Amino acid sequence: MGNETQNAGTAGGRGGGSLVQSVDRAVTVLAILARHGEAGVTEIAEELGVHKSTAFRLVGALEQRDLVEQTADRGKYQLAYGIVRLAGAASAQLEITRESRAVCQQLAEESGEGVNIAVLDRGEAINVSQIRALRSVSAYNWVGQRTPLHATSSGKVLLAFESPERGRELISGGLERFTDHTVCDVRELQAELERVRERGWSSTTEELEVGLNAIACPVYGAEGEVVAALSISGPSYRLSTDVFPQLARVVGEAAAEVSARIERRA
Repeated sequence: MGNETQNAGTAGGRGGGSLVQSVDRAVTVLAILARHGEAGVTEIAEELGVHKSTAFRLVGALEQRDLVEQTADRGKYQLAYGIVRLAGAASAQLEITRESRAVCQQLAEESGEGVNIAVLDRGEAINVSQIRALRSVSAYNWVGQRTPLHATSSGKVLLAFESPERGRELISGGLERFTDHTVCDVRELQAELERVRERGWSSTTEELEVGLNAIACPVYGAEGEVVAALSISGPSYRLSTDVFPQLARVVGEAAAEVSARIERRA
């Protein structure tokens, strides 16, 4: 821990300031283009108060990421489709969070366990919403936390309903072991994902953390695609495997309600 802290401090001292400044300038470039519609490198440099070459490098980096593009009048730049894509992803996550809140609250009250909504992001499951368990033995906040696809119930749902090609890609880097119960064999995991697709729900039994079990079901978007996973989790002595089928029906009903709400909003 001490070494990590020291290294982080050293890195920050050497280049952290310039990195933050570059990020701030890049964001300002986007704001300038949003305000003016389009602008040339000279105009951008003047507003930033930097040399033209610096503005050119910033615009070039943003262009490589599809965040800005040159207009028909070459030499001028405007916001590109990448901005729309990012905004759409953020909007979708906010919509899922908003539409699922009341349903998850009711599920948490009825079950007494914690309820989470997770989405797929950069090869991991990221929790975007959480209702704490009423009888929780811990107060851990999962919101914003990234968790492995193969070792979580939400991750298995998100993985199971990806295309076969994308699914293979997501697990091609190997399966990390977290506990003695983590599924680390690819063929074993693929067989389990097939069962998830057949029955419509997934489960984990102390696969991410010892003593923690979970069940998840898919949440569908307006086009019928899986956009999120709704899960319920709790201590293994309460969420034992013999109650999984019964709880899966309850979680499935809640996920179906969230899906219906999303569809009605479309």
